[in-house]
Amino acid sequence: MNAHSVEPTPEDQIARRMVALGIIEADLDETFVRSGGNGGQNVNKVATCVMLLHRPSGIQVKCQTTRHQARNRLLARVQLMDRIEAERRARIGAERDRIEKARRQKRPRSRAAKNRILANKAHQSEKKASRRGGGD
Repeated sequence: MNAHSVEPTPEDQIARRMVALGIIEADLDETFVRSGGNGGQNVNKVATCVMLLHRPSGIQVKCQTTRHQARNRLLARVQLMDRIEAERRARIGAERDRIEKARRQKRPRSRAAKNRILANKAHQSEKKASRRGGGD
């Protein structure tokens, strides 16, 4: 007989990802509002649109993709986690860029660069000297 492996449900996958990102369910403010657009009487009667606010980061997402509140709740959590991950990646990238820039600035100049700078200084000095003239 084959051993049947039980696939994790979408809810389990989302819960695991939230734990990995350090998102606590208690930090989320969840509100339900009526959706707009297509969906007929259902959207007008039922509050299927889910708004999630992650208080620590201040990130807010709104999901009205489907006509089902439970599905929108899951999708809103996925959107929120995607946004939090994107912000973290951007922050890490910016920090890496800042460190790399500081490293480049501290790196000693090459001999060719030093010679170019000195040649430019000598040229500027000659131009200034020729402007001075006799001045009696």
